[in-house]
Amino acid sequence: MGAWRSLCAAGLALACLAPCPAAAQQAPAFSADQAPQPSQDDPRLTPVVRVVRQASPAVVSIVSARQTRPPFEAESLLQRFFGEAASQAPKAKTARNLGSGVVIDGAKGFVLTNAHVIAGATSITARLQDGREYSAALQGADQDMDLAVLRLELEPGAPPLPQARMGDSASLMPGETVVAIGNPYGLSHTVTTGVVSALERSVSTGQQTIAGLIQTDAAINPGNSGGPLLNLLGEVVGINAAVFAKGGGLGFAIPINKARDVLDELIATGRVAHIWLGLLGEDMGPDQAAYYALPRPGGMIVTDVFPGTPAEKAGILPGDALLALAGQKVRNKAQFLALLLGRPKGEPLDVLLSRADRQFQARMRPQVLDRQAGLGLMAWRWGLSPRTAEKPGIASPAPVLGGAAALAEPGVTVGTVRPNGPAARLGLKPGDVILRVGSRGTTTEADLLAAFYRYQMHNQLLLSVRRGEQTYTVRLRV
Repeated sequence: MGAWRSLCAAGLALACLAPCPAAAQQAPAFSADQAPQPSQDDPRLTPVVRVVRQASPAVVSIVSARQTRPPFEAESLLQRFFGEAASQAPKAKTARNLGSGVVIDGAKGFVLTNAHVIAGATSITARLQDGREYSAALQGADQDMDLAVLRLELEPGAPPLPQARMGDSASLMPGETVVAIGNPYGLSHTVTTGVVSALERSVSTGQQTIAGLIQTDAAINPGNSGGPLLNLLGEVVGINAAVFAKGGGLGFAIPINKARDVLDELIATGRVAHIWLGLLGEDMGPDQAAYYALPRPGGMIVTDVFPGTPAEKAGILPGDALLALAGQKVRNKAQFLALLLGRPKGEPLDVLLSRADRQFQARMRPQVLDRQAGLGLMAWRWGLSPRTAEKPGIASPAPVLGGAAALAEPGVTVGTVRPNGPAARLGLKPGDVILRVGSRGTTTEADLLAAFYRYQMHNQLLLSVRRGEQTYTVRLRV
């Protein structure tokens, strides 16, 4: 420490002995732009460095503000099932959520990110690498695919923002080097590298399953979500979505080809109309596996086939076992729905089935589960319909892959309840307001339909319902 002080003192003395005119001049501020630029043959200018220099200007750090309430538990079972009045709910608080995004259209200010990054946001801000900051509005989101498009509020006549180039995620190879850029823990434009560990991974969160993911060992931490996964050509090949909390080196990204298939729909309509085959099913058990001559349980037992749907036209019957979809094994009904997500509309789909001990293939062309079909199926399955006066609206992004819950206000009002149906047996009545289905907030009718799509095969689920001034948590059994 003494030597260090001596050096400091010597330096100070030398500065004082410098010529006075020079001492009077203020030293120019140093900036990164003045740093010597490496030559093209500099060995430090690796492919990863080139990718970072090329792509970083199009990566944004996202900060969203949202209203949250502490979890509220009813004081007794009577309160949960429409009995005694519940105590006053805790007051809402403002919380910040950090994430990342990538500019996909610099002229229009469109940014691609994860839906859970801006779940329930009341305000969104995006910051570029050069320090420019913009307010952002939600253009469209799909909570099942965990994708959202934001629109930055650009000044009229402003020059286009830096824009990333999209690659082809179908060309990815296990072992290929990839680069992740994001905002982990608020540390803007952090770069991590790794390889493609595997493709077509499925991840279950307890609430849902997302299939077809890219697995990478590039470090993906909280705040990286929504940022780009890039190949060595500097092209976006994935949108970073999740990290496996129980083990290091396990990160997942949504293939960019899946995002590209729905971008136009998200931007134009604010939501994605998903496809369906016209059937429902249950998970396979050990006894059923033996009946179908399978070595172990795996697949989905078809329980219902609806008239006029692709499943009926393909000759599928209740009792058939659905084993694979588009060449990928179906483990259970949750993965079946996950595999349907993001499938191109209108393209034929091959399905492997088993009837007794005979396996066979069926080809069908999935159809869109539009609003009318979704409402009809909801009325049949759950025994309720929303008030028809409500507009469909844009589905608001809800928690995905462990994202924070969004407030659901004012909710969706129940219009009709089918006598002796699941909702009627529970005690729901017209005029009740559904605030949440499972982990999904239901601010609009579109939210309710999105929740139904996700939970259509569940035999029971929790609802948050408001009746008058009281809010209850109830279990709907189907």
